[in-house]
Amino acid sequence: MDPRESDHPDPAAPREGDWRSRLHEVIFEADTRAGKLFDVLLIASICVSVLVVMLDSVEELRGRFGGAILAAEWCFTMLFTVEYVLRLLCVRRPGRYAASFYGVVDLLAILPTYAGLLAPASRYLTVVRVLRLLRIFRILKLAAYIGEARQLMQALKASRRKIVVFLLVVLTLVVILGSAMYVIEGGRNGFTSIPRSVYWAVVTLTTVGYGDISPRTALGQALSSVIMILGYSIIVIPTGLVSVEFVRSDARAVSTQACPRCGAEGHDTDAACCKYCGAKL
Repeated sequence: MDPRESDHPDPAAPREGDWRSRLHEVIFEADTRAGKLFDVLLIASICVSVLVVMLDSVEELRGRFGGAILAAEWCFTMLFTVEYVLRLLCVRRPGRYAASFYGVVDLLAILPTYAGLLAPASRYLTVVRVLRLLRIFRILKLAAYIGEARQLMQALKASRRKIVVFLLVVLTLVVILGSAMYVIEGGRNGFTSIPRSVYWAVVTLTTVGYGDISPRTALGQALSSVIMILGYSIIVIPTGLVSVEFVRSDARAVSTQACPRCGAEGHDTDAACCKYCGAKL
């Protein structure tokens, strides 16, 4: 961070006592009574709105209470729209918050309802609002869980190349095995094409086994047995890769503070400045 930043504060920074600072404290923090009340009400609204969307998918309920359900959905959408705008207003860098994980989730929570005006079925995608419940860890002061979540994300990120290689190997296997089954069984036994045979190989290798296609010949059944055993032997590989990186990752404690400039969370408990943009916490 530039040392001059502390000597010459940003004039756009929210000063203690101004409306933006107070709004940020209520919306982004859970340290005050007002902030915690806001977050609890927000969590309750999210739960009820997701329940409304789920009930709307039940044809009998939609036929009897369709008008009330639609009105409730629009009320929640307008409420979350106002909340999203207020979040952008009370941070110094709204673009950075909008591009963050929570910023994207907040936006996706309201877009499906508006998109439903053009494509009615898309409004059921508002169930993505359930992702906003991840904030409950901060609201309930479960900072330890935030640290564990960050540790898990670090483990997944560190093992991503190994996982990609593993998936490429599996993809190669299912193409080869599916093609072999197509040659062995043929269209008379349901393996009408290589893509359909590859689909069967994927279902068999992952030990799902829908049963819609099955080999009839002795050679085909022998190959399918090999694929099933192979599936059990490789299914543990991704778990092992992530577990190793999880053990190696650093499990540091994090605070519940949100940056007043960019809205980022997950800072160390002893941090005085945001590790993403350098603003004072």
